[in-house]
Amino acid sequence: MYRYKGDEIEEQSMNIIESEIGYEHKGRYSEYEWLIVRRVIHATADYDFAYSYSDDALVFTEDAVASALHSISNRAAIVADTDIIYAALNKSMLSRLSLQCICRISEKEVIDEAKRSNKTRAQVAMRLSSEYIDGGVVAIGNAPTALYELIEMIREGIRPGFIIALPVGFVSAKESKLALIELGKSTPVEYVTNKGRKGGSTVAASILNALFKICASEVR
Repeated sequence: MYRYKGDEIEEQSMNIIESEIGYEHKGRYSEYEWLIVRRVIHATADYDFAYSYSDDALVFTEDAVASALHSISNRAAIVADTDIIYAALNKSMLSRLSLQCICRISEKEVIDEAKRSNKTRAQVAMRLSSEYIDGGVVAIGNAPTALYELIEMIREGIRPGFIIALPVGFVSAKESKLALIELGKSTPVEYVTNKGRKGGSTVAASILNALFKICASEVR
């Protein structure tokens, strides 16, 4: 009979990751960055999110984690591009940290405006969430068009506190991430992303859950 409990499975999984990853990959990250990367590997069973030679390895701006923790500790809104991100978040942590997660992708207003303007729902949802994005946390795990729209909003003066930019797929996912990296060379913006095709809503959610845990441990 299988006798492991949930906490024991997680602990054993983390120990396996630690034993298999290799310092040349783990050592590139700060303590908190590694906790985030490890959580992503735990959620995906994919070491490419850490391997130094992989385009899919996570890339953090210098002050990304500090900015994320500041935003979360100040109860900034979390704007997600999919309902799946919200579904995968630790709800007890959301409550404990007094956070709200906003995803407008399925709202009638968004659907109607997308048809009228010939834009994707992801673009419209980002644009209509601008009041929450300014100073907030943005989590993009699916739609490259959401990231492109966010980049345009940043050029217009919107300033997110932190961005999780991990749209997944074969069409424009990689290109949209590279566009954010290029933007960051001239505009102050804090983010975690990668340079490849991998990502996804569960990856974005795992990053948020790792940040929640770090933030909660800091305020005990």
